[in-house]
Amino acid sequence: MNGAISDNMMPLGARIRKFLKTLFKQKQLMLMSVPMLLYVLLFNYAPLWGWIAAFEKYEPKLGPFGSEWKGLYNFIWLFNEPDFIESIRNTLAMSLINLVLGTVSSILLAILLNEVRIRLFKRTVQTVTYLPHFLSMVIVVGMAQNIFSSTGPINHFLLNVGIVDDPIFFLGEEKLFWWLVGFINVWKEVGWNSIIYISTMTSIDPTLYEAASIDGAGRFGRILHVTLPGIKSTFVVLLIMNIGHLLEAGFEIQYLMENSQVVHHSRTIDVFVLEYGIGNNEYGRAIAAGMFKSVVAILLLFGANFIARKLDEETLI
Repeated sequence: MNGAISDNMMPLGARIRKFLKTLFKQKQLMLMSVPMLLYVLLFNYAPLWGWIAAFEKYEPKLGPFGSEWKGLYNFIWLFNEPDFIESIRNTLAMSLINLVLGTVSSILLAILLNEVRIRLFKRTVQTVTYLPHFLSMVIVVGMAQNIFSSTGPINHFLLNVGIVDDPIFFLGEEKLFWWLVGFINVWKEVGWNSIIYISTMTSIDPTLYEAASIDGAGRFGRILHVTLPGIKSTFVVLLIMNIGHLLEAGFEIQYLMENSQVVHHSRTIDVFVLEYGIGNNEYGRAIAAGMFKSVVAILLLFGANFIARKLDEETLI
């Protein structure tokens, strides 16, 4: 505290000299960060000048500085377009399902693997569960379409055990589409998402488990009172990051599994941008939709971070 106060009370020139001195001491780290900094500036910040097209009737031949200025017309059109409002609903619904199912499943898998004492079995399960992360979404959707088809193994099982009398057309049921997307994402990413929780659990002081055992806590008690509190800070930081991506429900899986029977539940903002913006050469509207996503994501990120700070939890910013 005293150090922070004294730094703030320093003259500006002294603070600048101190900063430059610290920077010089860490020059190797600064040089290592330059490529990543350039990457972020080039691919994340440089394209932002293109947002000007969101306020225009953009014409590719004329470019952003020659196209007709339309002001907020594209945004007004978006929020008066029923299909865009529907895409926001679908995006939020699938994002929330992915967030809840993904977080719960990855924490459960991490806890279960942390309790396994047979190292070979633990490594085998880890490998099997995180390998789907490296599969292309095209392959994953193809597998899902075969599994959930009318003649697939799921329907075959349900018919054989007498749960249903007729095959269920999972891929054509609107009320099931969001949950199918959620379970497919869990299968693909649960192993990968659990890695960070497993690494956090390995850093928990073993003496805490010993103390809990001496106090009479069983395995479930140790999980409840030692393991879960030990990963709390990691959970909060990841939750803040995921909340910032609530409008990122995905594109590939929804686009590949879309059909006329589920289109009103499958079209996300990204699919809407492709079909209505780029497909109809309405680039200004497509950029306006993307701009809306970015602004909402920033607000959600800062909002979640603010709430976490007020609750005295770990924060991202």
